Amino acid sequence: MARADTTGPVPTAREPRRWHPAWLVVGASAWMASAGNVALWRALAGLDSLRGPAAWLLGIALGVAIAGALTALLSLFAWRRTLKPVIAFLLLGAAVGAHFMLSYGVVLDPGMLTNTLQTNSREALDLLDLRFLATLLLLGVAPAVVVWRAPLQRAPAGRRILQNLGLLAGGLAVVVASLLLAFQPLASTMRNHKALRYLINPLNSLYSLGYVAAKPLRRDETTLLPIGLDATLGAPAGEAGKPPLLILVLGETARSDHFGLNGYARDTTPELARENVVSFRNAWSCGTSTATSLPCIFSHLGRSDFEDRRHNHEGLLDVLHRAGLAVLWIDNQSGCKGACDRVPEVQTWTEQDPALCSGGECFDEIMLKGLGQRLAQLPAERRARGVVVVMHQMGSHGPAYFKRSPPAFKRYTPECTSVALQECTAAQVVNAYDNTIAYTDHFLAATIGWLKRQEDHAAPALLYVSDHGESLGEGNLYLHGLPYAIAPDAQKHVPWITWLSPAFQQRSGIKPACLRQRLDDPLSHDHYFHSVLGLLDVQTAVYQRSLDAYAACAE
Repeated sequence: MARADTTGPVPTAREPRRWHPAWLVVGASAWMASAGNVALWRALAGLDSLRGPAAWLLGIALGVAIAGALTALLSLFAWRRTLKPVIAFLLLGAAVGAHFMLSYGVVLDPGMLTNTLQTNSREALDLLDLRFLATLLLLGVAPAVVVWRAPLQRAPAGRRILQNLGLLAGGLAVVVASLLLAFQPLASTMRNHKALRYLINPLNSLYSLGYVAAKPLRRDETTLLPIGLDATLGAPAGEAGKPPLLILVLGETARSDHFGLNGYARDTTPELARENVVSFRNAWSCGTSTATSLPCIFSHLGRSDFEDRRHNHEGLLDVLHRAGLAVLWIDNQSGCKGACDRVPEVQTWTEQDPALCSGGECFDEIMLKGLGQRLAQLPAERRARGVVVVMHQMGSHGPAYFKRSPPAFKRYTPECTSVALQECTAAQVVNAYDNTIAYTDHFLAATIGWLKRQEDHAAPALLYVSDHGESLGEGNLYLHGLPYAIAPDAQKHVPWITWLSPAFQQRSGIKPACLRQRLDDPLSHDHYFHSVLGLLDVQTAVYQRSLDAYAACAE
């Protein structure tokens, strides 16, 4: 028998099918436009003004337009070394955006993105749960793995340029055709429901990222303009031997309508009610996030001019320091966002106190511990003129409201003990939130108690204002951070509470009885800068009496 010839060529493994980059671009764009925009489709479905064929036409046209826009965008990166990383980045970003828009009703506008970038690790961990991981895996990681493993066809550079240009033109043509097809319902819907434009995922995130990145082009971040160069202290009206001791408590995420002092059905503020405080009921925030509101509160510009400023300016604490006062910032949260950069600052959330601290954060009472010793370290010549202490609370920071109140202050039960607020009942969410207000009530009363013990050598006072409010599920919205123009009042209506000792009343000439007749006068964070200057009688040209909340009641 003849032997088989074994000298021929050895069979090779079958070459895997290679994908044309255009298919990868179109497929990823379609996935993000459809599955990545569930929050948008849910919002459209909930519009009573949009029903029947018009709703379907708008939804299909908008989905195709989003896919076309993403296709046009990805065509710019449809090169062998860039396409897969860019698609993976967008897929993961779309998954993250979809989770937060679905879970909390937030939108990823420039303000929210800025707030996110400034969030510390403790706050970020509160937002991560199994639902987040599942969404990230399903909408982001899984399709990103498919994209990463897909082998791509290769082509000469000239042919690839022509293909990419064709993809770009095709994507743009799809956008134009889709928008023209549904122009009338689209224009009407977007005009009447402006929040929808912030739900277009991930284009909303890309726009916001570009807006934030371009901020240095719109504003000179290298120059800090001084203000209040003429600041001096006026002569006190009363006990000249007692310098002022003013504590400015900067609340976190507290909404005015959940304070018993302001008429809330629950008595969430019993301790403050016994302290003869004045609580203004018609105060409004500068923004809907800490990143916006906190620096705006301490600015002389006011909300309308702060965001559009061309230069950065010094703030309230710089003016107080320049006037000769001793100033100290004590932070129990995420930092002062630049408001305290040129004055002494203390971080308390890193303290190791077994009674007040656990799990990498501390209850707000930690800011009172050792306060006298901290003040004693400030320059004596400044303390002799007066002391201003800013306390930045952890307050009612969500979504882990249950972490923000000690066991003794959990008056309202059962409370939500999950960061996935939508999994709890509305009553459980409100209970957990109201417990944080009850603890803030205790903290403020304890601070007033500490101030009373200083009356032998100082004229003490306290001013409490929150940075912004909070949505607790009304209209399927949670947390905060919506663009100011479309944000509900719950995210903008804030408490403004004042306590003045007899010595401070005599020194300033302010009459609390007069203030109580003005509880419903409109106030905003625009008044804060000038009101603090007025309380301390800091005389400077930058002060505006018309924006001083206390001026009308000062003799």
